[in-house]
This record gives sequence, structure tokens and C-alpha cells, in this order.
Amino acid sequence: MNVTEPGRKKVALVTGAARGIGRAIVVALSADHDVAITYHTTIPTDLPEGALAIQADLSCAESHMRVVDAVVARYGRLDVIVNNAGVVSGSPVDSFDQIALREIFDVNVLAAHGLLVAALPLLGSGACVIGISSVNAVLPPKGAAMFGASKAALDLWTRGMAKELGPRGIRVNAVAPGAVEIADAPRDAALTQAFVDMTALGRLAEPSDIADAVVFLASERARAITGEVLTVSGGYRL
Repeated sequence: MNVTEPGRKKVALVTGAARGIGRAIVVALSADHDVAITYHTTIPTDLPEGALAIQADLSCAESHMRVVDAVVARYGRLDVIVNNAGVVSGSPVDSFDQIALREIFDVNVLAAHGLLVAALPLLGSGACVIGISSVNAVLPPKGAAMFGASKAALDLWTRGMAKELGPRGIRVNAVAPGAVEIADAPRDAALTQAFVDMTALGRLAEPSDIADAVVFLASERARAITGEVLTVSGGYRL
């Protein structure tokens, strides 16, 4: 069993966490976890004290074990994996760019599986894996259907891994944001209003809203929850 020693924090790995939703998740988890993050090109700043930052291109399978090894070298254990890293790009119906499309699936789906495989010997009862999905898994975006398909694949993978890892006491869930208001990636005002108009609560979610859902799923309060995709969208397109 992966039991936390008295006085010792659990360890969480959050991928793609230099900014936005990932950064909010890191800040929220750092209240009671030691936290490691991966980043690709954006160098993180102002991380919580003691956090470990690992540069990695998660589209490369070779990076998965290297990331896990770095976490273990620093903290000696791993309890929570949050697969936040993702590629958001268009896939116009009248073109086919195999390299670009492959990257969507390499990062959005295959990296989650690769990191799990690398970490599995370390994950005991009470560990959990949380994916950051999207409402686009069920509401396909025009001009970006392959992104939506990758998130739909992540949702199915989430349920499949929950079934396989449940006997080991490992929970696997996902959080599906709708439109999120991210300060360092602002949208056009008209587009923002269009999203707000389609949202029951009349406001967009903020990164902290997604982070709170992740913290819940990582906690003992969610000990009987696995194989679920929790939508955090403010009632988008109800």
C-alpha cells in the first residue's frame, strides 16, 4: 500500500502546469501535497515553495519515464497524477496534416497512458489519476473535431483504467471544463460573450474552479468515486 508516513505529504505530478488551469491546480494541490510539474516551452515562474519543475515534451514516449524518475528522485514517491498537458489545435475538414494531428493524440491521450505505465510500480492503494478532459468530448467543436475526438478518447481511457486499476485501490477520473476565462490567454470579447450567453450560470469558469474539482477528486472525500468525468462548465449548452 502507498500509505503516507506521519507528517509526510503525498506527492502530485501535474503536467503542462506553467500557466492557466495547470498552474491553478498546482497552487491548490500544494496546500497539502508536494507538487511536481512538467512544462514544454513556457518556463514556469512563482511556483509554490519546494515545487519541482521538469522540462518535457510529452509527445515523446521517452520523456514519460524520465519525468517519473525525476519526481521519485526528489520526493521518493508518487500518489497523484494530473494529466493537464494538452494540445488545442484545429483540424479543418479540407486538410490533413498527419504530424499535427498525431501530436494532438500523442499529448492528449498517449502521454496519459505512458505516464501511468511509467508510474504504476509506484502507485498503491489510495493513489489516483485525474485527466483534464473537455466538454468538447461530447460537444464537438467546429473546425477542431480531432481535438474533441482526443478528449473523447481520454474519457473512454479514464473509464477503462478505472476498471483495470480498481482492484488495486487506484482511482481514475477526469474533469471536463467548458469555456474557461484565463487571464494569460484572453479571448476576443465577442467570443467570450457568446460563451457566456450559452452558459446557465451566466459566467465562464475560472482556473480555480477547475482546480477545486481536481482537489476534490484527489482527496479522501472522493474515495468511492472512480471512472467518472466531472463536468465543470457552469451549465454550458444545457
